[in-house]
Amino acid sequence: MNIAGAALRVLLPGMVGCACGAPAVLAQNFPSRPIHLILPYAPGGIIEFAGRTLAQKLGEVLGQPVVVEDRPGAGSVVGVDYVARAAPDGYTIVLVDPAFVANPTLHASLPYDIFKNLVAVSIVATAPEVLVVGPQLGVKTHAALLAYGRANPGKLYYASAGIGSVPHLAAELWKAQAGIGATHVPYKGIGPAFIDVMSGKMQMAFSSLPAAIPFIGKGTLVPLATTGLKRTAMYPDLPTVSELLPGYVVDLWLGIYGTAGTPPDVLAALNTGLDKALHDEQLKTAFAKFGIAPRGTTLQEGAAFTKDEYEKWRKVILDAHITLD
Repeated sequence: MNIAGAALRVLLPGMVGCACGAPAVLAQNFPSRPIHLILPYAPGGIIEFAGRTLAQKLGEVLGQPVVVEDRPGAGSVVGVDYVARAAPDGYTIVLVDPAFVANPTLHASLPYDIFKNLVAVSIVATAPEVLVVGPQLGVKTHAALLAYGRANPGKLYYASAGIGSVPHLAAELWKAQAGIGATHVPYKGIGPAFIDVMSGKMQMAFSSLPAAIPFIGKGTLVPLATTGLKRTAMYPDLPTVSELLPGYVVDLWLGIYGTAGTPPDVLAALNTGLDKALHDEQLKTAFAKFGIAPRGTTLQEGAAFTKDEYEKWRKVILDAHITLD
């Protein structure tokens, strides 16, 4: 027993050393197998397009496939929760939009905490929403829409992709800053919402550019303004909302998040890989066709950005008394 005990005392430090060194070895070899990129929405939107485009380039940069998985449900909650519960090894990540920071306020409870269970890897893209109306309204400019809304209180109805969606929150922020009363009518997706805007049942809607572009091209939707800080290169003659409502900015940003507890070296490798992918000219060209601009942040910038966006949308949601429960 004494000999065995002595041997164990000799072996234990080495065993502990090996265990402690495992994360470092993992980080040095990362990635050694495919990475899974979770898309928390049904196919067809900006997340699907940007996610698959980014996954291809990131895989080329890292030398391992980046496998895209659609896990839609509950306004992105299902997909985000999947990543929050994943092993903290960098092999399961998620691409999200501003619903990520809005959901904690919209829901009475969530199965995860965005600050405790998830970590920002990089804010990878920025894109504006676009304010559109139906041709039947006879409004051709943002100024004319503001004038109509103020002259006809209670007569504006706006469609959205659902309660708490980015189009919904963009419209609520617009209402608050314009001082206009408008009634919200939520739909199960922006597609059904567009149908009623085009037919005249609804007067207006906010939407991502990728979803609206085909209808704008056909003339069945009339674009009035975009929501970014600057005019979009896709429609340089289209003003921003902020040109008439100073301070109004809605960024349909996209971010990559991982599981909290992922080794710092793994997060750094993912962040560096994303940065290289975002500088790829083919990716830039593909993104530009849909009004998306690559961004990229450091880990620290991503964390600070997440906090700022959370506070911004929390105020909008509480002021408008929006709830899902």
